[in-house]
Amino acid sequence: MRVIRTRLSRMMLLLTVCAALAHTLFAQSPAPPARTVSPGPHAVTVESYSTLATHTTYHPTDLAAWGSSRRLPIVSWGNGACARNGLAFAGFLTQIASNGYLAIAVGPKSVPPGPAADPTIDDQLLLNAIDWAVKQNGVSSSPFYNKLDTTKIAVMGQSCGGLQALAVSHDPRITTTVVWNSGALPAGSTSPALKQSAGNKNSLNLLHGPVAYFIGGPSDVAFPNAEDDFARIGKVPVFKGNLNVGHGGTYRQPGGGWFGEVAVAWLDYQLKGSADAAKWFVGADCRLCKESVWSIEKKGMK
Repeated sequence: MRVIRTRLSRMMLLLTVCAALAHTLFAQSPAPPARTVSPGPHAVTVESYSTLATHTTYHPTDLAAWGSSRRLPIVSWGNGACARNGLAFAGFLTQIASNGYLAIAVGPKSVPPGPAADPTIDDQLLLNAIDWAVKQNGVSSSPFYNKLDTTKIAVMGQSCGGLQALAVSHDPRITTTVVWNSGALPAGSTSPALKQSAGNKNSLNLLHGPVAYFIGGPSDVAFPNAEDDFARIGKVPVFKGNLNVGHGGTYRQPGGGWFGEVAVAWLDYQLKGSADAAKWFVGADCRLCKESVWSIEKKGMK
């Protein structure tokens, strides 16, 4: 038994050393060049509707083109810092909407001047967006009447917004969860985000659909939390992509840059069942697997 334990200890040490070496090499690799992503085929309207004045919607302008056999999947978005600012990720969300989605961000289109509201647990705002979209799809006077696919819903967010997404992912209506530059905080954390979101390690046990993490590499403050999340998740398929761009991601690059590109691909794969989009993530030779700027890991996926 002592020999077996010794061999296991040596094996664990070797794995730890290899992981540390990979971490160091990735951290030292140069940041990828900016990525200009072309918009999707649809012009986009950005609006805060009176029936959901606390949020901002992004959707194709020509809603008459949708209905019956072609409907818009729903994306509920939580901002970094859990900010209630519907334009904080405008370029990124416009890119998603231009490819045929209704994206709904927490916060109004016009943010009043003055100090921000006191930080409070407001994860429910992501579910409020979903509730509103589902209701609008069934109201004959709504511009979204019979235009939405209420069976295909993604919840996602950046940093503190990623915690919000994890916090509400137990909702059975949610098809997939996408966590951007974020990860559940460990017990004992004193992060201010804990005053704004109830997302935690236990939230990982309640996931019921595929989840993806897109992180900014070792320089991203969320990197260790995301790595730990990935190790813990075992009941649902999970994909993790690291791009060496730090916590700020590429959201402000044209079309959302690298993150905008991969966001549309994941949503097309999960919410539209696109076989072409699946090639970005599925298989040992997946498209992102072959992109030298991305570091990829996955579990429960081909």
